[in-house]
Amino acid sequence: MRIVLLGAPGAGKGTQAKKLIEKYGIPQISTGDLLRAAVSAGTALGKEAKSYMDKGELVPDMVVLGMVEERLKQDDCKKGYILDGFPRNTAQAEALDKMLESLNMPLTGAVSVDVPFDDLMKRLTGRRTCKSCGQMYNVYFSPPNKDAVCDKCGGELFQRDDDKEETIKKRLEVYTAQTEPLMGYYKGKGLLKSVSGTGSIEEIFAKICAILEGK
Repeated sequence: MRIVLLGAPGAGKGTQAKKLIEKYGIPQISTGDLLRAAVSAGTALGKEAKSYMDKGELVPDMVVLGMVEERLKQDDCKKGYILDGFPRNTAQAEALDKMLESLNMPLTGAVSVDVPFDDLMKRLTGRRTCKSCGQMYNVYFSPPNKDAVCDKCGGELFQRDDDKEETIKKRLEVYTAQTEPLMGYYKGKGLLKSVSGTGSIEEIFAKICAILEGK
């Protein structure tokens, strides 16, 4: 099982990826994690990535791809892998396919977790975090008992800047613009499967597993 997991910010794909790792015993490869680890370890690619990050620039695709390739060569990827956060556009998808072909580890599927725009907005803009203990709430789905006060420790709840409406709207618009062509790319290759990302975590997980197992 070698899959790419697709889904907008707030779609819950991180949660689903964790459950897939447990069930199938294959690693999740997140490019964000790879970048942080490589920079921290001071590898050649990590140093190259850091030089771009220090200038506030995006790390070039080929550097990220090099990190993904290094990770895929590790033993725990022999049974399969879940790619999360990469590719983000068709150019990256094409480069990834070439690299996977050279490793003889081509994708077996691309799973998209689809959530309506309005639901994503509520999931993301509704988030509140306790300043004292870090407990998370959502004013729409899991509100605290008392407005702006943490149930756990009585601390003050706040909304992070990156959870504010304008920021979220922009993130979702960028995601849609970049990934719609990506969906078309995987659909054209006969790899794309979509699941509804609304409902309980267990319901969504059951749908993903049914797709992966061809049920």
